[in-house]
Amino acid sequence: MRKIFLLLLAALPLLASAELRPANECQGSRMPYPEPDSLISAPDSLIAVMINHVGRHGARYATSPKHFADVVDVMTGAQLTPLGRKVLDSVNNAVTLTDGHWGDLDSLGQAEQQGIARRLCMTYPQLVIGQDVRAISSYVGRCIASMDAFTQTVKRFQSGLGSLQTASGEQFNDLVRFFQVDSAYVQWAKEKPYSPELKDFTDRTTPAEVLCDRIFKKRPEGLDPVKFAADVYYCLSTQGAMGLGTTAMELMTPEEMNRLWEIDNLRQYFSRTATTVSALPAEIAAPLLNDLIQTTDDFIAGRLKPTVNLRFGHAETLMPLLSLMRLPGCYYLTHYFDTVSSHWQTWNVVPMASNLQMILFYSPKSGNYYVRIDLNERPISIDGMTYIPWPRLRAFLMS
Repeated sequence: MRKIFLLLLAALPLLASAELRPANECQGSRMPYPEPDSLISAPDSLIAVMINHVGRHGARYATSPKHFADVVDVMTGAQLTPLGRKVLDSVNNAVTLTDGHWGDLDSLGQAEQQGIARRLCMTYPQLVIGQDVRAISSYVGRCIASMDAFTQTVKRFQSGLGSLQTASGEQFNDLVRFFQVDSAYVQWAKEKPYSPELKDFTDRTTPAEVLCDRIFKKRPEGLDPVKFAADVYYCLSTQGAMGLGTTAMELMTPEEMNRLWEIDNLRQYFSRTATTVSALPAEIAAPLLNDLIQTTDDFIAGRLKPTVNLRFGHAETLMPLLSLMRLPGCYYLTHYFDTVSSHWQTWNVVPMASNLQMILFYSPKSGNYYVRIDLNERPISIDGMTYIPWPRLRAFLMS
């Protein structure tokens, strides 16, 4: 009876998720960009006059060889099951493919940015042709390459009419890399005050023991099953962004990939959004939110000329910003952390090339301005409204 009780207790975190998510969603923030099915139409009574865009870099090669090296070190020479040999082959193949390209934007990521830019130009040609476009980027190479892929697509639509200004560098850290330069947050991130809650959830949720038994005929001496399972998850979940699909993810069972994603999801939730542990991870995005508000005010007042304002950063740029803005699906406060994966999902908030677009519309009839907020090119409703009067939205964002 006691054994049955313990098994049921171990299953509770997974059962709380209500459903098993497919392999592509279990890639989490490493999932390739989900293109929209169609372009968005606005009411005939409104004219789009300006766009503020904040985008994450597109799909990229894995950022570091560390997790891969740790997995290879553990598995090489160990007694592996047939599944274990497949996992090791998959990891070694990814290392070979990535060699010399760690962290670089790949061809899939380039195509993602080109697609987003193309749809923007097709939907709002009046904001591109004969107009001024401005773009800034983080100093990191994959962000610069994403900006280049996006703006070169815009330039082709401009056909020589209008101007295009691009810039990148550490001077934009306050806007796109605040997680690196905000001293209070840097110290907070080192201390990890959420560690007890994350460890408790990990201990109750991880399928490490089962996964290790499926991979090894005999476990290597000194193996840390929890760390090994997390490393394997990273190595397999990052391969979709490298253009390899979900074949690697499917080496895990649906239960294993869901549990490991939930742990990774909760880690990013704690460290990058406002939670009941701390609001600081969201508050650090205040300079970027203020910039979005100020550029909108300046355009309405005639102090800003560019009709398209682009910013390229990281997942760590968008998660705090979207949480600070309290956008549906991007902001969730609870003391019951088992419920987080049902309300806040990395694959929904920050897939590769994720983006926030604030489109400013003008009503010739009323003379008023409205804003529609799109997350990953899909409109978001706030208080039941998709087209929100700018004074009302401004007050909401400032509150």
